[in-house]
Amino acid sequence: MSRVAIIGGGFTGALTAWHLARQAPDAQIVVIEPRQRLGAGLAYSTTDPAHRINVPASRMTMRTDIRDGLHRWIAARGVALSPGSATADGALFPQRGIVADYVAEALAPDLAAGRIRHLRTRAVALTRPDRFRLLLEDGAALEADHVVIATSHPPPALPPGLQDLRDDPRLIVDPSDAAAIGAAARTRRVLVLGTGLTSADVIASLDGQGFRGAILALSRRGQRSRGHATGHPESPSDFAADPARTALSLLRRVRAEVARDAARGLPWQATLDNLRRDGPAVWAALPHPERARLVARLRVWWDVHRFRIAPQVEAVLDRLIAEDRLRIRAGRLSGIAADEAGLIVTWAPRGRTARREVFDRVILTTGPAHDRIIAGSPVLSSAAAVGLLRADALGLGLDVTEGCRAIGATGAAVDGLWVAGPLARGHVGELVGIPEVTAHSEQVASRLAEALAADDRDSQDRRAGSSYPSLRGRPAT
Repeated sequence: MSRVAIIGGGFTGALTAWHLARQAPDAQIVVIEPRQRLGAGLAYSTTDPAHRINVPASRMTMRTDIRDGLHRWIAARGVALSPGSATADGALFPQRGIVADYVAEALAPDLAAGRIRHLRTRAVALTRPDRFRLLLEDGAALEADHVVIATSHPPPALPPGLQDLRDDPRLIVDPSDAAAIGAAARTRRVLVLGTGLTSADVIASLDGQGFRGAILALSRRGQRSRGHATGHPESPSDFAADPARTALSLLRRVRAEVARDAARGLPWQATLDNLRRDGPAVWAALPHPERARLVARLRVWWDVHRFRIAPQVEAVLDRLIAEDRLRIRAGRLSGIAADEAGLIVTWAPRGRTARREVFDRVILTTGPAHDRIIAGSPVLSSAAAVGLLRADALGLGLDVTEGCRAIGATGAAVDGLWVAGPLARGHVGELVGIPEVTAHSEQVASRLAEALAADDRDSQDRRAGSSYPSLRGRPAT
């Protein structure tokens, strides 16, 4: 039997394994993931009730043929949700850990039967002397015929000039550190570097744990993630038909469709939902220079409108702003100095002179360090060193082919090496939300199953040929 090793067992890796187990039931599937269970990953391993899913449960699923899989599962199991999970119109935004429970239940039969194996360790090196060879953190080695890289974004990088504070407990580099956030909730002055989704999670956590002080959320543009609009009809806008060929024409088209939808009484969220739906066609139509222009100039605006926060989290931010306990500002950080009184932060509001403020805690939520996708990962850097993969031209992830096979140093696809999930988005486009990840995981699993079937046919042909050596090369009679 062919062995498939999947590096990373978050939502993407778990779904790829689950779909592959259905499409290639004879394959040996091994998922390398240090967390206790598959499907949780960084996003869904949190137990904080303030951390909610960012789209309604009716749009989260493990199967594209069932759009509301999570919502159905919650209803069928009678899952207890934290207070305030339902909006007035019935949309569910439950605590994020529910998703991990949903995935874990689906994978349980495959794990029990051995169709999927879970190795609780990390892959630290990937080479290919003959078959793929994975060196694991626990010292073991694993060989595989196919490898799927399903790791997520690299963690945030410490801003320049803050290296000397790395060991200072008042600088929280990992915003998923529940103990550190709990300690910050007992202080009075907090600076949050970043104003996106992770920033909103941190602020909601602080508030949920009784924080009564003041928060400054700082980013270069000061743009916070927008909220959802529920209960509205779908927009008729279509971005896949004759898709835009330039970033500027796409921007103009989006603005025009938002205006048309507003005249129909629809919110801008309805228009952006359709742009998200048509994302693969839009991205495929843009030549590389236009993709680069979009990433450089429009990505921040897409992010704050596309990656929305749950209504409950939005309400927390709005309340703290109204109480004058949360400031969201655009500005640049100049430096942070440690002092007995706290961390002395020098920052400059946009277009104004620098100022100093003292904070008890500084929390880093600046987003993935995309420039360290390969260098920051031992397993990816080892694979790149032997020519098995390379970064994509936009710096969003790894270079892949149409079928999401990895492209090596020579520019050719590497047979048997696949990329699933966010690291393939330089080619695919939008690959962060659950609907997109689900469709993508199904597609990768399907293509991998086809490759396994081809491997099996080749193996059978070789065995058949070697069974009759005396007939090979003889003329027909």
